[in-house]
Amino acid sequence: MSITVSSLNNGLRIVSKNVPTVETVSISAWINVGARDESKETNGISHVLEHMAFKGTKKRTAFDIASEIEAVGGHLNAYTSRENTSYYAKVMKKDAALVIDIIGDIIQNSIMDENELAREKAVIIQEIKQTNDTPDDIIFDHLQNQAYPNQSMGRPILGSKKLVQKITPEALIQCMKKFYCPSQIIVAAAGNIKHEALEMLVRKSLGTLQRQPKKIRKRAIYDGGTYVEHREIEQVHLLIGLEGVSYHDDDYYAASALATLLGGGMSSRLFQEIREKKGLAYSVYSFLSCYSDNGLFGIYAGTSNADVPTIVPMIQTELKKIIDLISKKELYRTRAQLKAGILMSLESTSAQCEQIARHLYLYGKPISSSKLIKAIDRVDIPSIQKVAERIFFSKPTQISIGPSKGVEKAFRLNT
Repeated sequence: MSITVSSLNNGLRIVSKNVPTVETVSISAWINVGARDESKETNGISHVLEHMAFKGTKKRTAFDIASEIEAVGGHLNAYTSRENTSYYAKVMKKDAALVIDIIGDIIQNSIMDENELAREKAVIIQEIKQTNDTPDDIIFDHLQNQAYPNQSMGRPILGSKKLVQKITPEALIQCMKKFYCPSQIIVAAAGNIKHEALEMLVRKSLGTLQRQPKKIRKRAIYDGGTYVEHREIEQVHLLIGLEGVSYHDDDYYAASALATLLGGGMSSRLFQEIREKKGLAYSVYSFLSCYSDNGLFGIYAGTSNADVPTIVPMIQTELKKIIDLISKKELYRTRAQLKAGILMSLESTSAQCEQIARHLYLYGKPISSSKLIKAIDRVDIPSIQKVAERIFFSKPTQISIGPSKGVEKAFRLNT
């Protein structure tokens, strides 16, 4: 299963992984634009644009786009993140040309009809309301906002109801022209397709896009802070954020191991101490969110208001324990979890497509699974403790949503 990379004359990059043993192919157009590329006034426009790309082009109606893919048994979707927008599909191998044609059509020829936009704004506003009504969802937006205050990295991907209402068809077209250019686009495919055939299809569909200079982003600067929101609900949702690492950081794999060891599964320290031994939370875990130039390390727990003064010191104790002692058994188990996650994903062409696109975007080249496994095997106890000390002694970002009586006093993490 070989991975091949090439470029068109206009600078658009193509990457593919041939998997001849399957009958399908997963294809994506990975575009280097997301919420962190928006101004304060245009926050949310990348997400609206992603929605509107499916609402009609110069030659296809919204129904045509959906029905053409489903007529061959495939599916087409998209998502927006803080750094990227992806349009992706999975079809039978014989229908790859259809996918490339449709994706090329929607990212070049979307008409941004005003009536369609009005309807889609209503849908997105419902999405915003749903997120706001879900404490263990909206809390992550508050984490970003406090960790990266007054920066595009700190703003929500969905934007706000007020800003979404202000977006015009003209603004969407200008955003597409600015960011949906060859230097910002990677077309990736994984499955039963040869690279030469893929490149020919992409050249036909996207080869006439005009070359533009690559956009330069302003570096995100972690700051930290505290946000407490009172809600009359049954649980207090706690989120502790610390400055993490970027995808390019030398400590990336050690930090990934740290997140797994601390709170990445049922055998992790947080799960065992807080849930299994004390019964203080149903959900408790740690995570690592990485970006191209920065990152967040986080710990989440949902607990009762009365238990906040107990659970926060317990978290602090577990952080200190990791700096002092990690067993070889924990190290081997953590490595196994990380490696299994990589190898199991290889069973999905969609995951492989996502992986090779992300690697090309981040590193300029695909990274083989064997190299990823070797990088994980190089992680040892001193490297985990070193990055733990680095992360745990950064300025904390502390978020709480729920009954707030006594929370502000108890909710202090002095690492």
